[in-house]
Amino acid sequence: MFLRSFFKKKSKTIPRKFINNSFGSYEVIVPWEISEVREVPSYIPKPSYSQTLIPRDGPKKPEIKDKNQIQSMKDSCNFAKKILTHIKQYIKPGITTDELDAIVHEMIISNGAYPSPLNYKGFPKSICTSINNVACHGIPDKRPLVKGDILNIDVTVYLHGYHGDCSKMFEVEECDDEAKRLINITELCLKNAIDICKPNENFSSIGNIIEETANKNGYSIIPVFAGHGIGTYFHGPPDIFHFANNFDGKMLPGMTFTIEPVLSQGSEEIKILEDGWTAVTVDNARTAQCEHTVLVTDTGCNVLTR
Repeated sequence: MFLRSFFKKKSKTIPRKFINNSFGSYEVIVPWEISEVREVPSYIPKPSYSQTLIPRDGPKKPEIKDKNQIQSMKDSCNFAKKILTHIKQYIKPGITTDELDAIVHEMIISNGAYPSPLNYKGFPKSICTSINNVACHGIPDKRPLVKGDILNIDVTVYLHGYHGDCSKMFEVEECDDEAKRLINITELCLKNAIDICKPNENFSSIGNIIEETANKNGYSIIPVFAGHGIGTYFHGPPDIFHFANNFDGKMLPGMTFTIEPVLSQGSEEIKILEDGWTAVTVDNARTAQCEHTVLVTDTGCNVLTR
């Protein structure tokens, strides 16, 4: 999945493409040069894949966490949220996503934690940064951000043996009205999904309310990206689908999982670029994604990354 050749220096000029159509006025993103993999001090506890690139298998069914496990989840999720809040001040024209990655990497390791994406199945950076037409899993690189970009930053930390995961959209200075509306409706989809989470609710209700909300506002759900169970494992059951479905499975108190819909202005079709990670829209439409980690409680749910 991971291509070592991607680390070779690029000597040619990166072609840049700008469009102005019904989706808005913005730059279509292609990958730029990336820097070398950043180091994590040896004393920091690391997940299984930090050296092997291969994560251990998670649980076979959705895990019901006890009081101590839930507290560990709260700690890791609170730390991830703090980082995502802190990074906002650095997002401005001229800074590169590689520089944002360096800032977040240092914040995480200086607090004794591990940046969960780093080396996960070979991912080479500590955060995901997905801009404009990049739907998911964008690799931080040396492209300077420009005014009008919309940017998803996905932060996951491994703290005291547990992963905490969240992401949100940022405007670079200020974006156009089409992008603002896309971001607002994506956040509404996430809110509506969280609002229905409670004991004995079907997991399928999440996808049903998200697709209904997106379609009503003229957007597509990109179906290949799902939320997931999370704990000592980065990804595990349950799978949280963001499109309308009738799959089995019910929420129970003590379950923790992410909800992270990706909405597109245009088609739901995406393609994976040669780096093996960057997912872009086939029609160059912009996308937006936001994510929270949720705990099902006895009476409803608690958003651990809010």
